[in-house]
Amino acid sequence: MPKIKTRRAAAKRFAVTGTGEFKRAKAFK
Repeated sequence: MPKIKTRRAAAKRFAVTGTGEFKRAKAFK
């Protein structure tokens, strides 16, 4: 997963509680 950096930023923006929240972050970007 080369988007690990985005995942860290997303976790800080909205505490990622699961893949559902992570998928939303992808849509936002």
